[in-house]
Amino acid sequence: MENDETMKIEMLRTAEDIGCEACCDKVEGVAGADGDCCRHKHRQDTELKGLLNRLNRIEGQVRGVRTMVEEERYCVDILTQVMAIQAALNSFNKVLLSNHIKTCVVQDIQAGKEESVEELCKTIQKLMK
Repeated sequence: MENDETMKIEMLRTAEDIGCEACCDKVEGVAGADGDCCRHKHRQDTELKGLLNRLNRIEGQVRGVRTMVEEERYCVDILTQVMAIQAALNSFNKVLLSNHIKTCVVQDIQAGKEESVEELCKTIQKLMK
């Protein structure tokens, strides 16, 4: 399992080396696509691995709920699992937001990009809905 995860991370790193062209080409001709169509963040291996592990667990939980529905399990049991998925997603968001503030937002502020703070405020508002 460790080898598979390391291989996935290396594949992501290789794709990252290709650059932004792969995703920017898809939005060519779209209003607002001005060459700065997307942003990327290089993550440390430990951060990337942690985020992917969380997502893999969440994905497994969702598959489990699907199985419960297919097996016609009791509604409250399914709802309990859905609440667990929501809690796991909230936890993922907290980790990702914390890392974003500590890296991206700090770097933007240091570079004089004050609009990053407004973006952060809007993102937090959306998360709190």
